[in-house]
Amino acid sequence: MNLLQLKSLFIDELTDIYPKDEILSIYYLLIEGFLQLQKKEVFLEPTIELSTQHLSQFKNSIALLKQEKPIQYILGNTEFCGFIFKVNENVLIPRPETEELVNWICSDRISEISNQKDTDSSRTSILDIGTGSGCIAISLAKKCPNTKISALDVSKNALTTAKENAKVNDVDINFIEQDIVNLPRKLNTTLLKKYDIIVSNPPYVRELEKEEMQNNVLQNEPHLALFVDNDNPLLFYEKIAEFAKENLTENGLIYFEINQYLASETALLLEQKGFEMIEIREDIYGNKRMLKATNKSNL
Repeated sequence: MNLLQLKSLFIDELTDIYPKDEILSIYYLLIEGFLQLQKKEVFLEPTIELSTQHLSQFKNSIALLKQEKPIQYILGNTEFCGFIFKVNENVLIPRPETEELVNWICSDRISEISNQKDTDSSRTSILDIGTGSGCIAISLAKKCPNTKISALDVSKNALTTAKENAKVNDVDINFIEQDIVNLPRKLNTTLLKKYDIIVSNPPYVRELEKEEMQNNVLQNEPHLALFVDNDNPLLFYEKIAEFAKENLTENGLIYFEINQYLASETALLLEQKGFEMIEIREDIYGNKRMLKATNKSNL
């Protein structure tokens, strides 16, 4: 079978499940992932013959796609902030809106950080809570100079993936296994006593919102990292805010990815916990998806 015939096979097998444009996008992603061929190379040489091994890979991928398995899990990796991350069933697939959160942090801090000398006392200390694949922590380490970063998660399997991603991306991250709901007053780390920035993309999808989600998410991505109880949807934000009040420097910043339907409630919670200068931002789709707040002294 050649590439042109393979393309027809993808369309024939998947047309009842995916739109044609999405099928073609998946097709080219798999071509690049399995054969290391760019789209323009496929256009120029559509009659390249597939080996038996590669044909088997593609047919297996079609079978998984019929089960609505995400393409990122089939390939075993995805791109985030211009970097490659390993992903599997133990971690969420990084989303574009989370890239926006990373870029917000960098745009706020990079000028100040770049002007500092690279000394231990001047390095900005950042904690990523609920790191998953490590995409936020690792991207901040790559994009923001003079940072000292820790990343926390309750899942051992997620931390294993995050550590692999840190190695692949050649960054030094201090990983911590810890439950967000039971955060201690202080973390046992060798970093600075307090953090300049705490960032988190915690679970925030209410059970009642499941019907809005696609099957490929519901059936494959870890529910532990996605869903919260309808009756206490801001539980993780409350616990992280309480921890942050104790562990952020004065004028330190907390950044959250948030549930668009609970933006006002999340901002009110932060205000009640003593944070100031609370700002909510919309993502590229116009959804209220990000929040920043400043830790002011109680004195």
